[in-house]
Amino acid sequence: MGKLTGFIEFQRETIPYRLPLVRIDDYQEIYTAPDVDHLTTQGARCMDCGVPFCQSTSGCPIDNLIPEWNDLVYQGRWEDALRRLEKTNNFPEFTGRVCPAPCEGSCVLGITDPPVTIKNIESTIVNRGFEEGWITAQPPAHRTGKSIAIVGSGPAGLAAADQLNQAGHTVTVFERADRIGGLLMYGIPNMKLDKQDVLRRVQLLQDEGITFKTGVDVGKDISPEQLVHDFDALLLATGATQPRDLPIPGRELNGIHFAMDFLTASTQSLLNSEHADGNFTSAKDKKVVVIGGGDTGTDCIATALRHGAQSIVNLEIIPQPPAERADNNPWPQWPRIYRVDYGHEEVAAKWGADPRDYAIESVQFNDDGNGNLKSITVAQVDWSNPVENGPPFSRVAGSEKTIEADLVLLAMGFLGPEHYVVAALKDEIQLDPRSNYQATHGEFTTSIPGVFAAGDCRRGQSLVVWAINEGRGAARAIDLHLMGSTTLPAPGITLGSPLEPA
Repeated sequence: MGKLTGFIEFQRETIPYRLPLVRIDDYQEIYTAPDVDHLTTQGARCMDCGVPFCQSTSGCPIDNLIPEWNDLVYQGRWEDALRRLEKTNNFPEFTGRVCPAPCEGSCVLGITDPPVTIKNIESTIVNRGFEEGWITAQPPAHRTGKSIAIVGSGPAGLAAADQLNQAGHTVTVFERADRIGGLLMYGIPNMKLDKQDVLRRVQLLQDEGITFKTGVDVGKDISPEQLVHDFDALLLATGATQPRDLPIPGRELNGIHFAMDFLTASTQSLLNSEHADGNFTSAKDKKVVVIGGGDTGTDCIATALRHGAQSIVNLEIIPQPPAERADNNPWPQWPRIYRVDYGHEEVAAKWGADPRDYAIESVQFNDDGNGNLKSITVAQVDWSNPVENGPPFSRVAGSEKTIEADLVLLAMGFLGPEHYVVAALKDEIQLDPRSNYQATHGEFTTSIPGVFAAGDCRRGQSLVVWAINEGRGAARAIDLHLMGSTTLPAPGITLGSPLEPA
């Protein structure tokens, strides 16, 4: 460790965002440039624990060597820190921006003090790597003659493509959208992840030999059976893109949209024309209600605010989390506590209050008489009084109220992959009870030999860092399947797995 008493001497200080009332006027990233001395001091807080829980399964799913690069940053050895980071993480410029940092929730220092600013340090390491020219294309020295098709260019698909390409295989990635990146390109707004960062990484992967095909919708434009025939292996990395709906009275009214449709169209229009083409659902001058929390709900809030919404309300059916860990949420679990994310902070700065209303059930969408949304009727729920043989809460009698709304965004999560992608396969892929493609973590093979699955389409809706874990793991499984042995690493794999080296 860099400084034995660093965790005692220095307090946690995160890199601040740009001021809320300034950043809501543009779609630039919300982050400010870090000071090197600041990061050096924060790296000194790392205790180099005997058991670094930040690298455990409750911490970092890709086993980032966090204490090592914290120490190297403290010593000013930034390029060495980058090389440590690249050993486990294909895309630290993505996780350093959008990951909620479960590693910080598992930081040993966090038992008694605020944890190390791991996410800030990670992001700065990779940013400096690009600025200094330390990150360059590294094509593989040889080719194996084996070919792999990957369906989906989100973080799981890209991570698998990167690993398989470095192993010498020929990789082709199919993406139905007009740009590569999947969730990274269209599911996360520009102010949280600038698309130039995505394009920069995609160009690197292309320079290293990966082929990308955009505008190709597997299952519609090309049959998956054709891919099975033409390639030595097929990896499904399509994500969990089937949104959860809200089938209450009035759902058919105009003005009710799924959150991801709203975010995708807004980002696509921004990139194509800076919103001049009008090919998106605008929240300008509208009374917006976002139903559902989480990152997607926050992104909807921030996007609607930048469109020029008249008002924004965020409804969550869960109770408000506590300010500190509850007794049933001990360290090193992810702390389920009350947080103010960037979108909430922006609304509070503009209108003086957090937009969230907790323990609220949506009852009915109300018509303006012309088939358009006018308002939504909601009710308070009591989680301490569950309904027998029913939901884990009950509606509070007399608590109904009406909220004016002409735009509702449904951000309630996802139910699994869209199955049309594999419908044309002559053998049916088995699904798990949640409708995901059934494949064991560590093996990643589906019920069809030579067809693999990884990412959200296999494990369900999850984090970008878990998608990278899955992509890396699937690449190792595919390499083993094709070559009979593999030297690719296995992130997060358990002892005793058939893929664990002897």
